[in-house]
Amino acid sequence: MDSDRARACIWISGRVQGVAYRAFAQQEALQHALDGGVRNLDDGRVAVEVEGEKGAIDALIARLRAGPRMARVDHLEIRWEPPRNQDAGFHIWT
Repeated sequence: MDSDRARACIWISGRVQGVAYRAFAQQEALQHALDGGVRNLDDGRVAVEVEGEKGAIDALIARLRAGPRMARVDHLEIRWEPPRNQDAGFHIWT
């Protein structure tokens, strides 16, 4: 297994639902060749599960902090995990 491969679970809070945040996250993840997905949570946050090269995940996290134009990101919570090598592509989950 590639030692540079990592997995992160990220929870984003703020004004992140109804502002195209999931589509933004998907576009950014695909540009960085990352696997996983994004979903809205009932509590108003957005959750991202992402796997791939550690540097690419770090770059995605920087973009998630900024968010799309209409969003306001107040906080990111990040939990690093061992990679699972299971997801192919990056999806918007419902």
